[in-house]
Amino acid sequence: MQVTDEPIIGIADYAEERVRSVFRFAHEPVLYARVRVSRHRDPAASPRAVAQASLDVNGRPVRAQVRAATSEEAIDRLHDRLQHVLERVARHWEARRGRMGSRQPHEWRHGDQPARRPPYFPRPVEESQVIRHKTFALARCGVDDAEFDMDVMDYDFHLFTEVGTGQDSVLYRTPSGFRLAQVEPDPGHLAEHALPVTVSEQRAPVLSTAEAVERMGAMDLPFLFYLDGERGRGALLYRRYDGHYGLITPSA
Repeated sequence: MQVTDEPIIGIADYAEERVRSVFRFAHEPVLYARVRVSRHRDPAASPRAVAQASLDVNGRPVRAQVRAATSEEAIDRLHDRLQHVLERVARHWEARRGRMGSRQPHEWRHGDQPARRPPYFPRPVEESQVIRHKTFALARCGVDDAEFDMDVMDYDFHLFTEVGTGQDSVLYRTPSGFRLAQVEPDPGHLAEHALPVTVSEQRAPVLSTAEAVERMGAMDLPFLFYLDGERGRGALLYRRYDGHYGLITPSA
């Protein structure tokens, strides 16, 4: 296990102890774990502590991130979040082996609580830049599998290609549940799914990266799903916790 942290005596050891204690909930060996605990230096930021963990469960990536007022509290919340994720991955694995009941998908419950998210740093719009660009082949899957991936990777949104419509789509959480946005909305042809989800009727706007950044700043959005005018594919611009932007685009 690799632990990185602010220079506070005992925090690294405490983080390692708490994270190691959840390994017993994994259905397969945990091959690697990396934990990061950090605090906002700005005293006006609240809550100040952020704890992150990335695990490799025999080839399956698992991720969690939480926030709290203190580092110790953040680590405790990270422990609880990781336990939830590992138990869900184990249930999913067992269900695929036919050892569980028929309730689908992946034991999702309407009362499941999303992770607590660190608020982003209130960086002035004119200072915000795209400082991370990730490009990868989008998963081709249905809504149920997209939600499962969101949960075990601790995302608030997930860019994927919906297999029934062939549309680049983003699934995201709202206060009332899950919502799906597509480049060309086609709710009547979505692959069969059990997850309760609403579908946006709005087409994704056609934008350049510069135009997407401008719109994000003007509307103060947490993320923006749009059709990249240059690539002809769906793209996702999101606000990082440091107030800058990250960009996700599909590979060719």
